[in-house]
Amino acid sequence: MDETSANEIADYFLNFCHEHRDVLTNLRLQKLVYYAQAWYLALHGKPLFADRIEAWVHGPVVPSLYQRFKQYGWSPITENPKAPSLDKSVANHLDEVFSEFGKFSAWDLERMTHQEEPWLNARTGLAIDEEGHNIISPDAMWSFYRKLVAVG
Repeated sequence: MDETSANEIADYFLNFCHEHRDVLTNLRLQKLVYYAQAWYLALHGKPLFADRIEAWVHGPVVPSLYQRFKQYGWSPITENPKAPSLDKSVANHLDEVFSEFGKFSAWDLERMTHQEEPWLNARTGLAIDEEGHNIISPDAMWSFYRKLVAVG
């Protein structure tokens, strides 16, 4: 399978939400994309996409996606992108991620990521409200979420 991009993952989630009359804000979308990457790493030992993820004040963020959707602020994203052509196994993974995490609000997802080691460790030395752009490494995500797979 060719590697996907964070934009394709975002487009998939946006299409899914539009089809199911659900809404995504930039904040909620960022967390879903983060969990898609984290759990893909844990389950497959390789990244789903190459785009970097940073530990921002409100949780994990893919900067390029933030820039793409920042005009929406805290409002729902109304962009209706073309559905990406993804490998069936990737689409199934994203469906599972949405099934598990899509039921949570942006606020709930932010709180969840704030309790997990990858974000916490990347924020080391920063005040809770201090801007930061430290990278959450794929290795940190793999290590943390792989332990959860083993427990499950």
